[in-house]
Amino acid sequence: MVTDEKPIGVAVLGFGNVGSQVVRIIEESAQDLAARIGAPLVLRGIGVRRVADDRGVPIDLLTDDIEALVSRDDVDIVVELMGPVEPARKAILSALEKGKSVVTANKALMAVSTGELAQAAENAHVDLYFEAAVAGAIPVIRPLTQSLAGDTVIRVAGIVNGTTNYILSEMDSTGADYSSALADASALGYAEADPTADVEGYDAAAKAAILASIAFHTRVTADDVYREGITKVSSADFASARALGCTIKLLAICERLTTDEGQQRVSARVYPALVPLSHPLASVNGAFNAVVVEAEAAGRLMFYGQGAGGAPTASAVMGDLVMAARNRVQGGRGPRESKYAKLPISPIGFIPTRYYVSMNVADRPGVLSSVAAEFGKREVSIAEVRQEGMVDEGGQRCGARIVVVTHQATDAALSETVEALADLDVVEGINSVLRLEGTSE
Repeated sequence: MVTDEKPIGVAVLGFGNVGSQVVRIIEESAQDLAARIGAPLVLRGIGVRRVADDRGVPIDLLTDDIEALVSRDDVDIVVELMGPVEPARKAILSALEKGKSVVTANKALMAVSTGELAQAAENAHVDLYFEAAVAGAIPVIRPLTQSLAGDTVIRVAGIVNGTTNYILSEMDSTGADYSSALADASALGYAEADPTADVEGYDAAAKAAILASIAFHTRVTADDVYREGITKVSSADFASARALGCTIKLLAICERLTTDEGQQRVSARVYPALVPLSHPLASVNGAFNAVVVEAEAAGRLMFYGQGAGGAPTASAVMGDLVMAARNRVQGGRGPRESKYAKLPISPIGFIPTRYYVSMNVADRPGVLSSVAAEFGKREVSIAEVRQEGMVDEGGQRCGARIVVVTHQATDAALSETVEALADLDVVEGINSVLRLEGTSE
């Protein structure tokens, strides 16, 4: 397609798995992109840490001077794929202040600096797009900001970290313990050399902050998100979950809550939870992601697909890049930050949830009644109890294991109950405390 429109200049910062895929698509799909945008998309330069001639692109495209690249007059859009928070934040702010639109996949940065970056984009009358910051190729941000802009979102919940979902899926399907499943994930390239951000829930918490901010028109940062990781989940927990008709997933949950006084609040939390096998998220396995959005008029919507990887994430980046380029050609702008609601963040202690509590106890009469009494004292209603005898290596009975599933209770009430149980003489140890999500009870 031939067009007389002035070319849209693009600078790509970062040339890793995602950056290299973005550059490839820009070059290989140039004709199609020009037709979709209404003007040619031209790669002006690639910001890298090390300039070398073994990167698979002309060396004159590479530069380690990020500031000079984003300042060029022939650059209209900056695509930031460097991570982590710094130096990405400095580069994005510089680009925005110079009137360049920005596309980023940096969830850690967006989870802590959305307000600052959005204000800079507003001041410069340019776009800030970040679809790829949550769930890779899965379109979640755009439906929340555009398709559901006239609806009221009640809840956003999902599996947004592929590494932890792979580990938990392996534990469920093979009976492996956490360490073995993590080693397998590392060998396959799903887990980083230092997996802390994934397995301790930091990555999912950053994404939850972004989703909550958009869904509830309220600035939510990663520090506002309650977080637990998966390192304490055991193979015994999966055995109990199966007996209860459940599996275990690391969930990111963002919810609009209404207090007894009628005040609305926002809850954003990440933790491993039992999920009934009948729930759509229970069947999301391996490194895949899925997000379920519940809105007043639209009802329940589910988005599912590849949550990470160079090509899938590049797909989301390119979608944002095309939108930003179209806006440049047509003189329009994309959605701006919506923070009008300014809802307070609800502390985790006030969040009602069902719970699963596993403990080792003495194998003698009266133990169950003593345990049940501690739940009753704090008005935590018990829905189900399972008791199993334990045997040692010689086959002799050596105590018992009790699993309690509660009806809905606040985190504060449950925490007090667990502390009291740990002090009982008949309780030898608390093995696990997990939440149960996806039920109506």
